[in-house]
Amino acid sequence: MTSTGTSDATTAETTTVTTTETTGAASTVLARLHRLRHSNAWIFGTMLLSACVSLAASFVLSIDALLLAADPGVNLSCNINAVISCGTVAESWQAQLFGFPNAFLGLVAEPVVITIAVASLGGTRFPRWFMFAAQIVYALGVVFAYWLFYQSMFVIGALCPWCLLVTVSTTLVFGTLTHVNIRDGNLPLPSRAQAAARRFIDADFDAIAAAIVILVLILAVVLKYGSALLA
Repeated sequence: MTSTGTSDATTAETTTVTTTETTGAASTVLARLHRLRHSNAWIFGTMLLSACVSLAASFVLSIDALLLAADPGVNLSCNINAVISCGTVAESWQAQLFGFPNAFLGLVAEPVVITIAVASLGGTRFPRWFMFAAQIVYALGVVFAYWLFYQSMFVIGALCPWCLLVTVSTTLVFGTLTHVNIRDGNLPLPSRAQAAARRFIDADFDAIAAAIVILVLILAVVLKYGSALLA
């Protein structure tokens, strides 16, 4: 009985040690991932990649707009079916809200974001007023991007893959820019609001929010159009 009791105690102790070591290793990995996600390399790297994707998409959309201007009957490469049709979207009044193709705005805005990301990766710290101005301008850009998404989904009734890519990349750029401005105290927030916002990003809720928004976009498209996307 004594031998059996000792064996059971030893086994329990070994199990406890193993569980503790596993938990400790998992905590270490999560801590490292948390530090990586909050590092300048990750934040500005994500901003840079997202802005480059958005710039590339804006460039393609700008070329398509010029092609349509020269020949309204041209068949664009992303005219796949009745739902996925860049041409249908590009010919709508919403595609030229300010009297010129909306994609031209991306050609102007994204190089600024790319400059901020590259310079910040190199250690540059921009003035508070500049980063706050960038936040305001890009917030307007996000609102505009989601307005266009709504118009495509529920008014125009067609989707442009490049436009969707711009919407997603714009969301990611806005998320990283907001993260940086909250972290560095660039936004004119009351002390309590600043503290709450800082806790929000420290807990990675901003990343979770961005992921939820993108998943909702995907779900909205799939639920509305379903099999018509592949027709």
